[in-house]
Amino acid sequence: MPERESASPQHDPDARLGDLFENLPDPSQQIPTVDNRPPAPGSRRAAREAAAVQSTGDPAGESEDISTGEDVPTQAMPTAAADAAGPRPASATPSSDAMTSSERVSGTMPAGSMTDGAATPAADGTAAGGRLEDLFHGHPEEPGGNRPPAKKKRRTGCLVALVIVLAVIGGIVGGGVWAWNVYGDRISNALGWGEPEDWEPGLATGEVLVTISEGDTGAPVSTALYEAGVTRSEDVFYDYLVTENIAVTFYPGIYSLQEKMTAEAALEALQNPENKLENSASVGEGATIESSLPGMAESLGMPIEELQAAAYADPATYGVSAQNLEGWLFPAVYTFDPEVTATQVIQRMVDRTREALTEAGVPAEDAQRVLTVASIIQREGLTADFPKVSRVIENRLDIDMKLQMDSTAQYGYGSLHEGVVSSSAEALEDDNLWNTYVHTGLPVTPIASPSYAAIDAAMHPADGPWLYFVTTNLATGETQFSVTYEEHLQGVDKWEQWCQENPDGGCSAG
Repeated sequence: MPERESASPQHDPDARLGDLFENLPDPSQQIPTVDNRPPAPGSRRAAREAAAVQSTGDPAGESEDISTGEDVPTQAMPTAAADAAGPRPASATPSSDAMTSSERVSGTMPAGSMTDGAATPAADGTAAGGRLEDLFHGHPEEPGGNRPPAKKKRRTGCLVALVIVLAVIGGIVGGGVWAWNVYGDRISNALGWGEPEDWEPGLATGEVLVTISEGDTGAPVSTALYEAGVTRSEDVFYDYLVTENIAVTFYPGIYSLQEKMTAEAALEALQNPENKLENSASVGEGATIESSLPGMAESLGMPIEELQAAAYADPATYGVSAQNLEGWLFPAVYTFDPEVTATQVIQRMVDRTREALTEAGVPAEDAQRVLTVASIIQREGLTADFPKVSRVIENRLDIDMKLQMDSTAQYGYGSLHEGVVSSSAEALEDDNLWNTYVHTGLPVTPIASPSYAAIDAAMHPADGPWLYFVTTNLATGETQFSVTYEEHLQGVDKWEQWCQENPDGGCSAG
């Protein structure tokens, strides 16, 4: 056995730790195992051999044992055996356990020295195989600029994880956008974010009239309430009926309600008989007796036969000197007492016409003529053009020129309410007392109920030499007034062009 392995450890009896070392058990023989395989690049063994080359110049990484003469791999002897073997030669690399405090502080440890497979930092802050910071901040690059495979795997894994996270987040965001687009209103209402569909109680004010027609159910009534300004949204009244499971029958008529009512309050008002104007009726501007009577009978709850008898009775009954009462039923909304009769209804409307004639300054003897002119004005032009239309009529009458107004031909032929502007050939050629294409002068009676604006225009025509006018755009009502026939034909061309571009614009019945 080599002397180094069999020697008893020497110690100083005066040392403070002498007793401790004397009681240590004899070290067991340990034969280091030498691995002759070449170290893998980047391994700790390669680092150790590189350090050995730097400190001893021995490329094999071995040092000679001075006591035995045998080559022993550097750092192969266990620490405990090394301590028991006694003082080491000056050329041996001291272990970390054998270093004195002064050695640790002063940094006299050779740079790149290895103990127990661990690199000891050198004074410049580096360790065998790299800097001290590399122990905490990743591996240094391998020769050739390649990083360790483990590093690449971690980076690849992180990239895959990032892609997955982004995909999940994108899916969540996309799903949220879709859900908001589809259910945004419901979500807002459920969370109280959106505008409320119903008015708050206590906001009701003013008075509005709501008309309910025969056969109306919850949905059309809900729309009528919204259009009249009663409810806040179009569907809130209908939704209220459905949510509360309320079955209700709506009776036709005109009802007096308020603006900004809740759906519940609106229903209560519609069911209150006091709010229904049982005896109300209306006549529209430019309407005729024939077109007005059916609506009047429905809203008044009166047999239409009674109203027809009253309206087609002798005009003298109402103090009118005319062939019939056409043009004498003033366009307005009327409310009557419950006991009103059909004759009283017609009388009230005739009296309202007299009030308008008086207000416009029409002499009593000119009433029939003014109403006739006003009725043509009402049917032929826009309100803004009423004075010009009145002037064309007067200019033609002054020179005995036929009026040639389509509205008069249509009235006499019975096609006034067909909803078209141009007249049929049959209507234009029909020899009736209202057809101004056949007869010179005014029709025998008014052709419709004129408004106050039309009556006033008939009394106060605009100044101008126009003899012709034509509406060149039925959608906007744009009208061209002309002095000569050639100018008028240019306007007719514009009208025909518009009609070709708008076949459903109401130019003709065909």
